[in-house]
Amino acid sequence: MRYNIVFLDAASLGDADLAALQQPGCELQLFPYSAPADIVDRLQHADIAIVNKCRLDAAVLAQLPRLKAIMVAATGMDNIDLTAAATQGIQVFNVKDYAGTAVPQHVFALLLALSNQLCQYQQAVQRGDWSRSQNFCLLDYPMFELAGKTMVIVGYGSLGQATAELAKAFGMRVLIAERPDVTEIRPGRIAFNNALALADVLSLHCPLTPATQHLLNRERLAQLKAGAVLVNTARGGLIETEALIAALKSGQLLAAALDVLETEPPPAEHPLLQCRLPNLLLTPHIGWASREARTRMVLKIAANIQNFVNSRMETRR
Repeated sequence: MRYNIVFLDAASLGDADLAALQQPGCELQLFPYSAPADIVDRLQHADIAIVNKCRLDAAVLAQLPRLKAIMVAATGMDNIDLTAAATQGIQVFNVKDYAGTAVPQHVFALLLALSNQLCQYQQAVQRGDWSRSQNFCLLDYPMFELAGKTMVIVGYGSLGQATAELAKAFGMRVLIAERPDVTEIRPGRIAFNNALALADVLSLHCPLTPATQHLLNRERLAQLKAGAVLVNTARGGLIETEALIAALKSGQLLAAALDVLETEPPPAEHPLLQCRLPNLLLTPHIGWASREARTRMVLKIAANIQNFVNSRMETRR
């Protein structure tokens, strides 16, 4: 049997070499991008779908009786209706541990940019402030050291663990927050609300699920230690946008750095793009996207495809 493989948003991997996705016994079709209206038509004859951010909900999956497997080109699977897929017998595979270096590196790129006020000082140099200064240096924007500060990790999978190791290398104290919906605290963790009150830096690494949607709402942001720094490289939906803006304006948060927003790409009128806050740093969901990480991603997708095809062959014997 030959398997038809369709990658709906191949351009989301940039210039990564996709040759490994062409598997023996399979036909591969690549689309750079797919609008929601295109998805059903493009997957009508697909046995295997590869998606990064295209949404496959129950209504879409119900129109795809031939589909046998979904390869998610990411770790998070919040764009797939997993219950509907299971009901239809569609196997769903994600990719783990491909960005274990890239994401923690980006966490600290963001954190160091905030702690050392890099964006503000770069803009000051470009404005000519340094050239006009009577002092040999500029001291307009206060900086702080990471050593001795407490980082709270929310989501202690491989990315949270790798981020914790980097934090320790900077001399930070690391606390692991327990999930907020549990009554029993696991060894080595601290109750969620207690962790918020102790955080100088809060770094998010948990998946987006119905339980974690707006995990950081107005009430929880108010429970944070005053003057904390928030870093989110996980999913935008973990944070309530308007509550975040209010916390940044009030000073409850000293600063925030976000690599993810609830809608991606965000509309030009998105509140976080319009508020122009000096203590808010935004990057366009690039934490995962080092060249090395994207290469690992492709190879892991290829391995998932091969494992799926091999398992089907074993079943038919």
